[in-house]
Amino acid sequence: MGFTASVTAARLATHLALFLPSNRWHSTLSPMSELTFIPTADLVDIIGEDVQSCDTQFRDLGGRVEFCGKISTVKCFQDNALLKSILSEDNPGGVLVIDGRASMRSALVGDIIAGLGKGHGWAGVIVNGPIRDSKVIGGMDFGCKALGTNPRKSSKTGDGERDIVVSLGSVDFVPGHYVYCDSDGIIVTEEPIKPVD
Repeated sequence: MGFTASVTAARLATHLALFLPSNRWHSTLSPMSELTFIPTADLVDIIGEDVQSCDTQFRDLGGRVEFCGKISTVKCFQDNALLKSILSEDNPGGVLVIDGRASMRSALVGDIIAGLGKGHGWAGVIVNGPIRDSKVIGGMDFGCKALGTNPRKSSKTGDGERDIVVSLGSVDFVPGHYVYCDSDGIIVTEEPIKPVD
C-alpha cells in the first residue's frame, strides 16, 4: 500500500501539527524549489508502517547533509558520462539517484561533476557506488550520499539508462517521486510533504 493511500490529508495535517515544530523545517538548497525539508525520523512518525525507508547504509560525503527534492534516476556501471550530462541540465532542487550496482571499483562522482550539479541547481545525489575528491565535495553546499570513496576514475563511454525505476535498499526510487535525506537515512514519498501552519 502506497503512502497516498494510507494517509489522508486530514490525518497528515494532524500528524504534522503534533510531531513537527516549525523550527525543524527548512528550505532545500535551491531557492527555486518549493519543497521544504522535514527530518526523516519525523517522516517515519507521520507515515507509519507504510514508510519507504532505504535500508542501504550510505555515507554522508557532501557539505549538505540534510537535503530533499524530486527524484531523477540513472543506471550506469563503472561509467559516469551519462550522469555527467544529466547533472549538466538545469533541475532546481532535484536529486539524482545513481545506481552503479554497488561496484566499488571506480568513482562515479568527483568534484567537477558535483560542481556541475550544484551549479545547475540540483540539491544533491545518492550514489550506489563510490565518489572521489571527497574533501572538496565535503566542502560544497551540495548533498552527497555514497557507499564510500575510490580515487580511480570511471569509464566515459556514456553507457547506461536514465529515468527508470531504481531499486535500492528495499525501496523503489521512481522518477518524479520525492526523496528526503539526512544523517538518519533516506525516505521516499510519492508526493511532497508540505508543512502545516
